[in-house]
Amino acid sequence: MKKIAERFLRYISIDTQSAHDVDNFPSTEKQKNLAKYLVKEMKELGIYDAHMDEYGYVYGTIPSNVDNPNLPVIGFIAHMDTTPDVTGKDIKPRIVENYDGKEIILNEENNIKLSPIQFPKLKEYIGQDIIVTDGNTLLGADDKAGIAEIITMAEYFIENPEVKHGTIKIAFTPDEEVGKGADYFDVEGFGADFAYTVDNGYLGKFSYENFNAATAKVKVNGISIHPGVGKNKLKNSILIAMEFHNMLPVFENPAFTELREGFSHLTDFSGSVELSYMKYIIRDHDKDIFNSRKERFEKIADYLNEKYGDGTIELEIVDSYYNMKEKILPHMHIVETALEAMENVGVKPDVIAVRGGTDGARLSYMGLPCPNICTGGDNSHSRYEYVPIQSMEKTTEILREIVRLYVEK
Repeated sequence: MKKIAERFLRYISIDTQSAHDVDNFPSTEKQKNLAKYLVKEMKELGIYDAHMDEYGYVYGTIPSNVDNPNLPVIGFIAHMDTTPDVTGKDIKPRIVENYDGKEIILNEENNIKLSPIQFPKLKEYIGQDIIVTDGNTLLGADDKAGIAEIITMAEYFIENPEVKHGTIKIAFTPDEEVGKGADYFDVEGFGADFAYTVDNGYLGKFSYENFNAATAKVKVNGISIHPGVGKNKLKNSILIAMEFHNMLPVFENPAFTELREGFSHLTDFSGSVELSYMKYIIRDHDKDIFNSRKERFEKIADYLNEKYGDGTIELEIVDSYYNMKEKILPHMHIVETALEAMENVGVKPDVIAVRGGTDGARLSYMGLPCPNICTGGDNSHSRYEYVPIQSMEKTTEILREIVRLYVEK
């Protein structure tokens, strides 16, 4: 088996699922198990300053072997946690060698199949070796494929000292999947001029633009009275919550949007006659439209409070992250070099706006411009997740080529 695949399989054997709505950081202590393993592996490779800090971040440096103080310091970042949405415990991976383009049976007992009819991108990997699950868990290519690629790149430069490179910084973060991956990231201590998050799906995918994001929490206060004597007294918070939701545009939700279309998405609902709660995520690439979406929530709340009485609706809107494009545009050489590197190693770039967020979005606003490059995996956050071994190898080539290009610039 190829080394990068062996490395990846070791990483996914360690459960690192993060958790929502937890005050601790990282949200799950088990993420540190992978962090400790990575520090050990990095030191064995010769990355002598590899360490895990108090928050569970892993950092390391490959010093420059070029006598040129003007070379930029390049960072590569991936996250260690897997999503809370699907279990990542006891992953049972399988390698489908020389994929023939047909349906892959993940779990015969439960009739779980990875089909090119449902997932047509599979057809692009005919003849390659694809790592899949047994259908009961996610795979963890998001983002342990990114970790494997960064470590394999580092190993290459360490084992081939004749290959010229500038200073390379490496970091692995916890809690990216719950939106907290940059909370305690030490940008100044990391010391990179710019970086790439290696966390962006199928081979060739590249992004320097993502959603602006906010969370809206809606609390609806009703009045519970026996329905037999409820006339002109009872105020059913569930019905008012439904009214609130139905005042949002029907087709501006994720079931009807794509590409650069934003949305408001109801993610949680609980209710009784007396009290109901709703939680939404609000997303848009365009900052002005993003702000107008938040204003709509406020107008609906004001209208319903006027209709049913002050205090009926309590609305809290908190911004989560912003579109990294604003911070990348002044440093477009980062994007141009990555795209050139892809083309140089035979990968066709597919530049798209992320319909989500990344550590790189927040890091860009913290002073570290940080677009997002592919890992080669696909169907993340799913039991249908897979990654071709050849795509991981090719992504490693892209990372090496980025480093090489900056030496020659």
